[in-house]
Amino acid sequence: MTRAAPIALTDGTVPGPRGDTMTTATSPTVRRAPLVRLLRSELRMILRRPRNLIGIGLLAMVPVVAGIGIAIAADATEGDPVGEGLAGLVAGNGLLLPIFALVVSLTMLLPLIGATLAADALAGEAGSGTMRNLLVAPVSRPRLLAVKAFGVGAVTLLAALVMAVTGIIAGMILLGGDGMLTLSGTSLSFGAGLGRVLLTVVLVSIQVWALAAVALAVSAWTENALIVVVVSLGFIIVSGVLSVIPALDWIDPFLLITSWESVGEVVSDPLPTGSLLEGVLRAVCYLVIGYSLALARMLTRDG
Repeated sequence: MTRAAPIALTDGTVPGPRGDTMTTATSPTVRRAPLVRLLRSELRMILRRPRNLIGIGLLAMVPVVAGIGIAIAADATEGDPVGEGLAGLVAGNGLLLPIFALVVSLTMLLPLIGATLAADALAGEAGSGTMRNLLVAPVSRPRLLAVKAFGVGAVTLLAALVMAVTGIIAGMILLGGDGMLTLSGTSLSFGAGLGRVLLTVVLVSIQVWALAAVALAVSAWTENALIVVVVSLGFIIVSGVLSVIPALDWIDPFLLITSWESVGEVVSDPLPTGSLLEGVLRAVCYLVIGYSLALARMLTRDG
């Protein structure tokens, strides 16, 4: 005849043989790491990598080099425009220099930083063997991917802000000006000009985040970080080729780089909110698609 198992009381104890109570063994409780700690740890890890710091430092030098080149060209042309579009307005319009540098860097340099960060976030971890440890840690996979995406986005925004700061300083010193001359021929005050610079930082960062989301999706499916960078840059190049073929004009609204062309319109007066919002919405679509593909892979991978 088998003996019945003791019935546990509501406080986690069971009755003893003489009516007393005994405490039952309980499994250890797994505590989730605070989200703020995870985000801070991710940022610390990214900013400790020398190549990331070197990349941000090189981006900070872009406005300085551009400012020196424009100042020399302006002296050589004796007041004539040194170029077309934004380049033709920068001479004597120093507050426009950071916007010019950000728009120019959006074509390749900033996307390269975003793609490199996304490659390190997942493929780099898998290649070094640390991804398996992260997957078995007491952190849900959607939460882990969100932390990685936050790290990529935050450092990308930091790079754009650094470019803006160095661009403002270099522009005021090398090119002068106390306001901002717009493409429409009107002048903005110094404060309004700073607002346009900050708006450019936000718009450029959103576009780079969209490309980084695509790179993050590729990064989730491979263990080679170099493949992620090559595919991301190839995506930009192929999009550029498709955009210049007249027979494929119908595909332009679906290309991410179409949004990049509208960022330079931030210098127009009045501000063309329609085209700028369209570019943001297009980038958000790429963000959602890229993150969803990365999450689908993260939920099924085992290392």
